[in-house]
Amino acid sequence: MPGKASAAARLEAVEAQLSAALGSLSFRPPVAYVYNALEYAATPHRAYLRRWARSGVEAVFLGMNPGPFGMAQTGVPFGEVGLVRDFLGIDGPVGKPEREHPKRPVEGFACRRSEVSGQRLWGFVRDRFATPEAFFARFFVANYCPLLFLEEGGRNLTPDKLAAADREPLLAACDQALAETIAILSPRLVVGVGKFAEDRARSVLAGTGVPLGGILHPSPASPAANRDWAGVVVGQLKDLGIDL
Repeated sequence: MPGKASAAARLEAVEAQLSAALGSLSFRPPVAYVYNALEYAATPHRAYLRRWARSGVEAVFLGMNPGPFGMAQTGVPFGEVGLVRDFLGIDGPVGKPEREHPKRPVEGFACRRSEVSGQRLWGFVRDRFATPEAFFARFFVANYCPLLFLEEGGRNLTPDKLAAADREPLLAACDQALAETIAILSPRLVVGVGKFAEDRARSVLAGTGVPLGGILHPSPASPAANRDWAGVVVGQLKDLGIDL
């Protein structure tokens, strides 16, 4: 479909600019390692865009940044290995970040660790829609920031926990890319997956007229998500006018 090809190509251009901008940034402790999945996992990431991105979707679901066993391994937002390969139909070679933490190696589709957030999100999509075609006919999933941050000991550090002086230029670059991404995808609604993503979307899209909402993040760090994430999200989406 020409529309899909055009959207994917335009998104790739936006992400190339974002990757270049982020490559010029430096991060102080507690950040010790930075992985840019757009670079070393470019092959499966581009396959995801080219296969599933299109303009005029009903909603864009916006995540925060890669998890160490999700997008950091596969290049796909919330990209738990098994579901990306077996449900989304995405596979491909994955390289290595410039500096790799010995406790958090990038093994690509050979990674045996499961990303709980991705397992919940894409598992929910599989259970509700049965096929990726049915889901992507209406929706798309993107991430606000493509960088994974790790502390010296290997602990994941989310963008909101960065030092203010490091966070501000990061947000500026990611905000610009988000604005361009939403313009390309032209959704009826943007749904932040978690408070951080929702807040960034509200800041970036203020005054554009694009409706915004949020759903509970599927992270196992959230007690509410561990109780009945899927059930909560169905109700939240219904409140936003999304009927599954």
